[in-house]
Amino acid sequence: MSKPYSETDNLPPTTKYYVPDESAWPIVGAIALFLIALGAGATVGDLFGGQGPWILLAGVGLILLMLVGWFRDVIRESMGGLYSAQMDRSFRQGMSWFIFSEVMFFAAFFGALFYARMIAVPWLGGASNNAMTNAVLWPDFVAMWPLIKTPDGTETQAMGPIGLPLYNTILLLTSSVTLHFAHTALEQNNRSRLKLLLLLTVLLGVVFVYLQGVEYVHAYEDMNLRLDAGIYGNTFFMLTGFHGVHVTLGAIILFIVWCRILKGHFTPKHHFAFQAGAWYWHFVDVVWLGLFIFVYII
Repeated sequence: MSKPYSETDNLPPTTKYYVPDESAWPIVGAIALFLIALGAGATVGDLFGGQGPWILLAGVGLILLMLVGWFRDVIRESMGGLYSAQMDRSFRQGMSWFIFSEVMFFAAFFGALFYARMIAVPWLGGASNNAMTNAVLWPDFVAMWPLIKTPDGTETQAMGPIGLPLYNTILLLTSSVTLHFAHTALEQNNRSRLKLLLLLTVLLGVVFVYLQGVEYVHAYEDMNLRLDAGIYGNTFFMLTGFHGVHVTLGAIILFIVWCRILKGHFTPKHHFAFQAGAWYWHFVDVVWLGLFIFVYII
């Protein structure tokens, strides 16, 4: 059996830093994200003659192409022994800042949720000496959360924590455990256990996304809980929807890492790609715990 590859095996001792070649993938990713945003907005707003879903699909396809191409180039550079210890530190710093940006991203949505619940809803209900405002804007408004009735009289239902949300919480918590032990197996060079546990982590992520889709269908068809169902519907779908996108991306990353492991990549001391995927996955799990508590329970 061949020895697993180490990113530093072929590195010349005099190499201090590697500067990658110019790449078109960043601009491809930017265009893809623009198409996703445009397509999502057009779909919700029924713009461009109903072409929103196709624009959104084009954006998703383009970003998948970008991920495949960019991952391929980075893997080739790593396998070619081009990376040094300084490059490894750069990767770690870059991933750390990326996760920090994601923390701020979700902090904005959680902030909107808390503002609506703790400030806007009580204010409309007449709190803080706003009785006159309440009488003028919404005389029969009841200050309670979740807000299941909109000003035009549309009523919806709140999604409770029992059922699919609880099952998904158990799935994600379990996936964090399996990923942790997969990392331990890699550090111990137990590749058979590593392959099994990492594949199980990916499958748990896939099941999570599937069950979230089932939950959305149930919300739309049976509960009249929609994206346009007032502030509750807005915050519910924005928070859980963006989280689902992050789970999907995390599962793709871990699947690619698993494919690399099948090819004998990584060693107990050199496996940053695995670590980066693990960092991202654990971050996504922590965000879900916040969602489960503040969106479904409280």
